[in-house]
Amino acid sequence: MPFFASPQVATAAPEILTTEKGLKYSFLKGGKGSPPQVGDVVAIDYTGYKTDGSIFDATHSEGKKNNLTFKLGDRAVIAGLEDIVQQMTVGSKVQVIIPPEMAYGSKGVCLESGECLIKGGETLVYDVFLKKAAIPPP
Repeated sequence: MPFFASPQVATAAPEILTTEKGLKYSFLKGGKGSPPQVGDVVAIDYTGYKTDGSIFDATHSEGKKNNLTFKLGDRAVIAGLEDIVQQMTVGSKVQVIIPPEMAYGSKGVCLESGECLIKGGETLVYDVFLKKAAIPPP
């Protein structure tokens, strides 16, 4: 009698969502509660990748304090991060594709020498984990 292995259950591909502003993202982990609103203070962990897979920045890099805290709406971070955090709940993790117009635009991030960390017109990919969200004190 021939031996047949049990069929393997295929894992479904993650659902890819799109924000009104054109970000494409997928939840890697769900969270709890309501999404933060403009004016709330949030703390995130992130890893930023170029489309070739190379990491250009991360909150867990040497010398970093393991999170980035900012007030939504203050434009302290690129527009793509502001937009995606407003789609998340505390404890959730997403992977998001950020087009250049919501990242560093046509200028990129370049040194005076002309060397660029992020070239102009570059699409970026971020893994973002929303650690905390709170209404700021009065």
